[in-house]
Amino acid sequence: APPPVDQEVIVPTRSPRTKEQVLVIGLGRFGSAVAHTLTELGNDVVGVDVDPRLVQQASTTLPLVLEADTTDSEALRQLGAAEFDEAVVGIGTNIEASVLTTAALADLGVPTIWAKAVSAEHGRILERVGAHHVVFPEYDAGVRIAHLVSGHMMEYLEFDPGFALIQTRALPDMIGRRLDDLALRKRHGVTIVCVKPTGGAFTYATADTVVGAGDILVAVGETERVEAFARLR
Repeated sequence: APPPVDQEVIVPTRSPRTKEQVLVIGLGRFGSAVAHTLTELGNDVVGVDVDPRLVQQASTTLPLVLEADTTDSEALRQLGAAEFDEAVVGIGTNIEASVLTTAALADLGVPTIWAKAVSAEHGRILERVGAHHVVFPEYDAGVRIAHLVSGHMMEYLEFDPGFALIQTRALPDMIGRRLDDLALRKRHGVTIVCVKPTGGAFTYATADTVVGAGDILVAVGETERVEAFARLR
């Protein structure tokens, strides 16, 4: 494991809290994407990694990036980790470092900890040591791609086991008809929430929305129902 930091890390004083302050640990592809997006959304983000190469890369796009071994609780204390609203542990390949970092953040009392897991077992351990939210980005991406490849979907998102949202094109027998007349919830167990006409933008669907040729529909419902709906070709 990398040696612990041997000198105090000075973190600039932050202004009074008007937005979320998030500590992102691990600046690989996942962590850097989270950090960059959080920054674009207006949050105060500090990125941390033990790898100087990743720290250097991230420093070109993030306002504050620090090099430290976050498995060392003293290093996290010096970073002021306990002062952050949330922390994201994006360490994936080094499971030991991921678990130790998560445990150290929990010991410091960070209010909300998100942690990346690479396996179900890894995820269970992260939960036991204090992670409030465990995410499986590789698995979730694989599930999504499998649904897109195997069906007539343009997008797939599972909110919860057994409930999903999809984007799919309107069926031929829907063209020119009102959604209320189609009774899709009664017939297929799905609800159309948005419609995007050809060349137009997404709008909220209403009972009086008339489906046009080439329209893209956003449907929600039980996973099996929305999958079956997308296969009706």
